[in-house]
Amino acid sequence: MPKVYVFSICFFLICLTSLGQNKYFVYFKDKANTEYSLSKPEEFLSNRSINRRKTQSIALTQRDLPPNKSYVSQIKNAGVKVLYTSRWMNAVLIETTESKLNTVKNLSFVKGVESNGDIRGLRNSTDQYLKARESTKFGVEDHYEYGTSKIQIDMLGVNKMHQKGFTGKGILIGVLDSGFKNANTLSFFTHLFQENRVIDTYDFVNKERSVYEDDSHGTAVLSCMAASEQGRIIGTAPEASYALLRTEDVNSETRIEEVYWLIAAEYSDSLGVDVINSSLGYNTFDNASQNYSYQDMNGDKSIVSRAADWAVAAGIIVVVSAGNEGNKTWKYISTPADADSVISVGAVDAGTNYAAFSSIGPSSKGSIKPELAARGASTAIGTFANTVSVSNGTSFSSPLMAGMVAGLKQAFPQFTAMELRDFMIRSGSQYTKPDVYLGYGIPNFEKAADLAQKALDLVELEKVIKDSGKDMIVFPNPVTDFSNLSVYISKKTEPKELFRVKLFDSQGKLLWEDDKDSKLFSLPAELSALPAGVYQLKVHNDQLNLNSRIVKE
Repeated sequence: MPKVYVFSICFFLICLTSLGQNKYFVYFKDKANTEYSLSKPEEFLSNRSINRRKTQSIALTQRDLPPNKSYVSQIKNAGVKVLYTSRWMNAVLIETTESKLNTVKNLSFVKGVESNGDIRGLRNSTDQYLKARESTKFGVEDHYEYGTSKIQIDMLGVNKMHQKGFTGKGILIGVLDSGFKNANTLSFFTHLFQENRVIDTYDFVNKERSVYEDDSHGTAVLSCMAASEQGRIIGTAPEASYALLRTEDVNSETRIEEVYWLIAAEYSDSLGVDVINSSLGYNTFDNASQNYSYQDMNGDKSIVSRAADWAVAAGIIVVVSAGNEGNKTWKYISTPADADSVISVGAVDAGTNYAAFSSIGPSSKGSIKPELAARGASTAIGTFANTVSVSNGTSFSSPLMAGMVAGLKQAFPQFTAMELRDFMIRSGSQYTKPDVYLGYGIPNFEKAADLAQKALDLVELEKVIKDSGKDMIVFPNPVTDFSNLSVYISKKTEPKELFRVKLFDSQGKLLWEDDKDSKLFSLPAELSALPAGVYQLKVHNDQLNLNSRIVKE
């Protein structure tokens, strides 16, 4: 969607006036003598947020504490307007003049100012406000009637997910975007508002609650997850709850939007959000001096990538678009897709082929990026005009993935954000041969769920055999079908250690053999035809020689 500027005398005067009031991101040195305590998290986190941490055994740290109230008060007393505070970065976003900024810098507890200037990187002229815009922020939208989202749903196995009843119910998704124009009036979102499943909204750009009159990009993004209108469009998580948070100003591209993202992520954490979707990315800005280089895409440089990783550390699954630069000079992922702990999502077409516009990896430090891919070429979306159209962009492959993750979270709430991310990655269509275009490939819900279930089985099995003293457990035993048989090696082994597995009949005849590199494995379906009787299973390598008698009924 192109950045659009309205050239009017009124707007011009506003721009001139704004030059006197700059915005700075100011860091504090410490959180000493803070009024907040890790023993009283309810003072700054919701019960849902606290419970999310407890479920994942995540301990609160100093990073979770809000900035010292006294520091914030002293900033205000200096005649400075405080727009937002940041827990994770121990900082404040302020609006003030250069002269008053010097007063702030001299306060004993102030560590410094991001980029040593206005976070927006404004020049001392109004040229930036009046220049023509040729770049696009979100990709190109082709508006024409399109009546089905079936292909993009089936591609991820989400149709099977829905059939099993996992539609995101009970999961809270935070959507960080540029606005959700008309979302509260559209037929494919009627269910959200009738059932009160838009639990919160906030516009961090304009500091207000309303988000329905701004840009429409977030509306289209939301439709990929939340839409539910039979015969028109169905999202991947139509029964989830949502927090709609505006962090992006389509009229500019500056680093202040990264700060808005940070604050919104902290806000999401406080609400108790389970999943964040962000179809936003940053690499170039209105002021070229702020531009990132590819070497900066290392997961540690930008404010937004650090914020994304900290959100995951707090137990939130963060899903982000890889970017739409694949066929442009930049070509690589943007930030926060470079963050280590996120799921960055590339784009494919209806035939699961790489979409040329989709940004490629790896990160500048060599990490596989993007991690996964979903349909982003001619994706079915709902528009602010209450039509169903198609659009191109990783902006839409990301929310499709986020909705799938919400379903997996609903099915397996006991796993951590990183564990669920791992199941998603391991279910990828090219998990064993990742590349720079699609990473580990297109995930599949049934495969991811199977991996999660096996992990659960392993936990339960470890409880059962904890006091057994056995080095190998075969279960169930007796068994009626060998394809339902599981084997667990309880003896301590090296990670990915290779085992040779052999099955013999009662006469010692070898019936089947294979190599396994997992301590928990199953026998193949081809053995289901074996007759009832007694069999011998042998597992061995240079360090192990284990045997188990199996009875088939």
